[in-house]
Amino acid sequence: MSFQRVGILGSGIMGSGIAEVAAAAGAVVIVRSRSQGTANAMLAGLEKSLAKQVERGKRTREEADDLRSRVSATTRLADLADCDLVIESIVEDLDAKRALFNELNHLINPDAILATNTSTLSVIELAMETSRPDRVCGIHFFNPAPLMSIVEVVRPLCASGATIDAVTAFVVACGKEPVHVKDQAGFVVNALLFPYLNNAVRLLEQGVASKEDIDAAMKGGCGFPMGPFALLDLVGLDTSLAILDALHSEFAEANFAPVPLLRRMVSAGQLGRKSGQGFYDYRQ
Repeated sequence: MSFQRVGILGSGIMGSGIAEVAAAAGAVVIVRSRSQGTANAMLAGLEKSLAKQVERGKRTREEADDLRSRVSATTRLADLADCDLVIESIVEDLDAKRALFNELNHLINPDAILATNTSTLSVIELAMETSRPDRVCGIHFFNPAPLMSIVEVVRPLCASGATIDAVTAFVVACGKEPVHVKDQAGFVVNALLFPYLNNAVRLLEQGVASKEDIDAAMKGGCGFPMGPFALLDLVGLDTSLAILDALHSEFAEANFAPVPLLRRMVSAGQLGRKSGQGFYDYRQ
C-alpha cells in the first residue's frame, strides 16, 4: 500500500464508498464530514454494508471488523493533517472545491498528495489553489466505488510523474484498474456517457417514447445493465446537470447543452434516488 493514512473529504455515497475501498486495501482512513450527524450516518452505513457482505459470504466477520476498525469520521479538517493522501469528494462545484483546496494546502502535510474525485471539472484549477501543484491530480472513482472496477487517474499539466505513479499504485492496491486520462472536461467516461443520457431526455421530451420504453430499448437492444433514466436517477439529476453544464462550457457543442426538461426537474427538486423522486418515484 503506497499510502498509510488516507483522508476523504465528503461523507456522501462517493466519499463513504471510497473510504471502504481504501480501508479494504489496508489504509487507515479518516472521513471528514460537515456535521457530526452526517459523520455518524456514514459510519452506520459502512457497518450496514459490511454486515451484508458478511451475510452473503463476501467477507468473514473478522475481515469486516478489521476493515471497520480502520475507518473513523471527524468534522475537523485539521484531523487530516497527517494523511499521506487526501481525496476530495464534495459537491461538484468548482468554487467550493477551489476554496477547499486553498484551505487544505495550509493544513495538510506538505508532502501529501491532494486529489479530487471530480467527474468533470478542471483539475488544474484546483491545483493552482495550492503551493504544491505538482502533487495534485484527479482520482475519479465511479459509483458505487466498492463495486466499479475502473478509476480514471487524471493528470493535469502541473502533476509530476512521481505523483501519478504513486496514485496509480494506490488505485491498483485498491483492486481497481487505472485508466490514465488528461485533464479535459468529462475525461473519457462522462464525455461519452452524458451526451447519450442527455439525448435520452431529449427523446422523452419530444414524445418519441416513454421513459420505460426507452430504458427497455437500451437494456434489451444494447445490453446495458440499466436504461438511461434509471442511471440518471442513480447518478442524481443535479449532478448530471452540473456535468453537462461543465462539458458545454468547455466545448460549446450543442450536444452537451442540457435538455430543458432536465433543468426544470432539478429546479423542482426532483433529483432522483437521493430525493425520492426523479424520472421514477422511489417514495415507497
